[in-house]
Amino acid sequence: MGRAVAIARLDLTAEELRGAASVEKDGAAARRILALALILEGVDRTSAARICGMDRQTLRDWVHRYNDEGLAGLRDRAGGGRSPKLSQEQRAEFAALVEAGPDPALHKVVRWRRVDLRDEIKRRFGVEVHERSVGKILASMGYRRLSVRPQHPKSDPAAQETFKKTSRRPWPAQSPRPQEESRSKSGFRTKRV
Repeated sequence: MGRAVAIARLDLTAEELRGAASVEKDGAAARRILALALILEGVDRTSAARICGMDRQTLRDWVHRYNDEGLAGLRDRAGGGRSPKLSQEQRAEFAALVEAGPDPALHKVVRWRRVDLRDEIKRRFGVEVHERSVGKILASMGYRRLSVRPQHPKSDPAAQETFKKTSRRPWPAQSPRPQEESRSKSGFRTKRV
């Protein structure tokens, strides 16, 4: 069926590989290390793969990575991912814009919304992003969705304080009356416990 896979790197024995698997924090990498230990002990590739929960071909690929890179090759590699739409300089300028807040005369808003920031990114940097992506950019920069309550530019805080002091106090709450003892349906008086 499947013949033994040749492990070219022999700097670790099967016991040493098992010891390395016991201290490995990544569970998938530990399984791969144990599969290699089984192969070094002479178990065929099909059985070693089945015992460690992988396909025979997958085990072969891990053996090749171990031969090339050692134990570090058995860990998952981080994916590259998509490059960010805004450069570091643009992100710094965007952070300064968010910190400064909108100019009501220029931006026609008193606080930033994601839609407004999306339009501002398009206008300043020529980069189109989705409204949801603006929220992700802000979150990656350490900003949260919570914001202070907006205040109208023509509001008068002194008048608001005066109004608070002169308004009537609420009617004091009445203490609850003790309920009278009720009769049960059987006709006997009941007591409250």
